[in-house]
Amino acid sequence: MIILTGGAGFIGSCFLGKLNSQGITDIIVVDDLNSPDKKKNLEDKKFEDYIDKDEFIKKIKENKIPSVEQVVHMGACSSTTFSNRRYYLENNYEYSQTLAEWSVGKRAKFLYASSAATYGAGEFGYDDSDETTFKLKPLNFYGESKQLFDLWVLKKGYGDKFTGLKFFNVFGPNEYHKGEMRSVICKKFQEVKDEGLIRLFKSYLNEYKDGEQRRDFIYIKDALEVIYFFFVNPGKAGIFNLGTGISRTWNDIAKAMFFAVGKELKIEYIDMPEYLKDKYQYFTEAKMDKLRDAGYNTRFRELEDSVKDYTGYLEEGKRL
Repeated sequence: MIILTGGAGFIGSCFLGKLNSQGITDIIVVDDLNSPDKKKNLEDKKFEDYIDKDEFIKKIKENKIPSVEQVVHMGACSSTTFSNRRYYLENNYEYSQTLAEWSVGKRAKFLYASSAATYGAGEFGYDDSDETTFKLKPLNFYGESKQLFDLWVLKKGYGDKFTGLKFFNVFGPNEYHKGEMRSVICKKFQEVKDEGLIRLFKSYLNEYKDGEQRRDFIYIKDALEVIYFFFVNPGKAGIFNLGTGISRTWNDIAKAMFFAVGKELKIEYIDMPEYLKDKYQYFTEAKMDKLRDAGYNTRFRELEDSVKDYTGYLEEGKRL
């Protein structure tokens, strides 16, 4: 049996589909079905049972969940803008600790989602070595909660037992329920299609022109292949970056979107909200050597190809 937390969410539901495509259905899905769009992510998926996340952790603490082979922990509060630090600590840090300790007790492989938000402003680079992990200074409570769990894993000596994946800017089908946390491609698609215009944040650092802020964007289909690689190779442990290793600009994203819908590029640069200005990452780029050294050799798609593929899903309202 496999436990998949966050199984109705963006990455979790896509991975559930990936498992189904490999004939794997003995899965307990754990999540909080708080929106109709999220429920739709489970349509046509096959799994043994669904348990609400609060009920599930209660059952874990009471030892009422049967032994499992693997725990794929994708569940978390992924919003980066909440001001309630306690909420992040309870949902992303303490919840993960409880599930991780239970997994160790059951001798189940534990694979979990970390985040590039742990890197903060990038002052220590984007190297996923354990030495660097101890130095990082996240910019928001979300990144802090993920960083605290990574540190807990390393301090407990679980770095050679668990697999953590630091997701960079993942985009693709099934993110429709995420509101403001959706990718720019998802949020701006209708604007580009109907108005022939995209609005992007201005830059407030001299070294970056408007729209030239850079991120490591990775398509969900590429991310799924990496997760599945570790799923079928449970002996490969550690904390790994999951990006492409190549940063691209928001202007590149815009150009790819306009090309995909067959329209002439038109960008308007708008003010960034005040609450974001001191928490904004101007540059991210995953160092990918550790993943390659672990034996993952598949090439990632070009950004333009990924955006074009995704706009097809957005056009038809399809899911993975």
